[in-house]
Amino acid sequence: MKISDILTEDLVVAGLKGKSKDGVIEAMVGIVSHSPKVLDREKVRAAIFEREKIMSTGVGNGFAIPHGKTDAVSDIVAAFAVTEEEIDYDSLDEKPVRLVFLLVGKDNLVGPHIKLLSRISRLMNKEDFRKRLLTVETPKEILDLFRQEEASYFEL
Repeated sequence: MKISDILTEDLVVAGLKGKSKDGVIEAMVGIVSHSPKVLDREKVRAAIFEREKIMSTGVGNGFAIPHGKTDAVSDIVAAFAVTEEEIDYDSLDEKPVRLVFLLVGKDNLVGPHIKLLSRISRLMNKEDFRKRLLTVETPKEILDLFRQEEASYFEL
């Protein structure tokens, strides 16, 4: 499964407003809650915040990947945002975040969930890709970048 298979323009935001880690996560949950795959917004929210209690999902290099698994979705759902300003996210490298990828998996779809987390992490480890994401202005441009990067990186 490709990242570009689960993201659509309505699940991508350029210039997400938010002043805090919790505020950004709430906004991201709000974005995915419009998906027909989300059966219960509050359970999705709870799964993400429960996972965050274990360890910050601010993984470094200005990137965070809040995620969780729950029976409150019918299939894997995701959202991606570039924040309007840097957010103190309690990241592992103690640097602020501007790139946020929210991933919510179904309880019984652990394999695909882990594969997507891995794919997202590999892409976001590429400094050039992260820099390009910070320069685009529309959801369509963001999706195009993901498609291009996936095509060049994963189909070699």
